[in-house]
Amino acid sequence: MKIIKNLIKIFLLLFVAGFLFIVFANYSITKESDPFISYAISEIPKVKTAVVLGTNKSLSNGGPNPYFKYRIDAATELYRSGKIQTIIVSGDNSVKGYNEPEQMKLDLIANGIPAEKIYEDFAGFRTLDSVVRAKEIFGQNKVIFISQKFHNERAVFLAKNHGIEAFGYNAKDVDKYAGLKTNLREYLAKAKAYLDIWFHVEPKFGGEKILIP
Repeated sequence: MKIIKNLIKIFLLLFVAGFLFIVFANYSITKESDPFISYAISEIPKVKTAVVLGTNKSLSNGGPNPYFKYRIDAATELYRSGKIQTIIVSGDNSVKGYNEPEQMKLDLIANGIPAEKIYEDFAGFRTLDSVVRAKEIFGQNKVIFISQKFHNERAVFLAKNHGIEAFGYNAKDVDKYAGLKTNLREYLAKAKAYLDIWFHVEPKFGGEKILIP
């Protein structure tokens, strides 16, 4: 019985420690990134390249994914404003028939952005991969990330810890009830971002350098 009680105490201590770490990570990342992200184009600096962070164009039920649409809209607005010259679309292409970068590129082209101004990163499996590869593969030391606010917070945090001067242009938010699952998952993702920095986690794939003239 004593052993069981001790195990319960250890479990509770670990649970509390884990909870406090998640709270700390979320508060810290949000606070650190806040000066560098905005919903207003006027507050975004002029930078050569923006990175659109990937997500699927469609939901699991086959319906349109608002996260995807709003990111494409934001990238289009930023390009038309003259704040950026080129765009990296970074996402998952690990399974045949599933290609986030290609989906994003086609929709950007449909919005009038020249194809030669769009560069595809097919190995953006995680936000960390998209961030680090923007520097290591595409040679960009100063970028604007395009995604929803909660996502940009994490991307900017990761970027600054990898020597990248980073900003975030926030795409329109999704209804808090429709995006409840994503928002809840983000609490854990921000904690994981800290662990990735502490343990020097690298992108899954490297590859040949891609020059953006």
